[in-house]
Amino acid sequence: MNILIGYDRCSTCKKAEDFLKAEGVSFQKRPIKEEKLSAKEIHEIRERSGLPLKRFFNTSGLVYKAMELKDKLPSMTEEEQEALLATDGMLVKRPIFLYGEKVLVGFKEKEWREAMK
Repeated sequence: MNILIGYDRCSTCKKAEDFLKAEGVSFQKRPIKEEKLSAKEIHEIRERSGLPLKRFFNTSGLVYKAMELKDKLPSMTEEEQEALLATDGMLVKRPIFLYGEKVLVGFKEKEWREAMK
């Protein structure tokens, strides 16, 4: 089952959802604020994606800025960063789309369309 991890009040998540519906792609929604990802899930998703862990942080989010993570992340281990991401769904870049074996982070229509070919 394809899973769209997002936040209902996020306009980018809504665009991704509308895109998937228009493309006829079935998916299940997982609200990241209510159903936070565990550190283990974050680790597994990141490993599967092949992306650097930094890509999973919502760097434009209020929580990220309030915690001054731009300065703190470089000195943290990956395990510490994964544990931190698990504490608050608003720290996580969204949407995350688990599509088969693929992981898409953030919505870019062209990139998602390519990944679905």
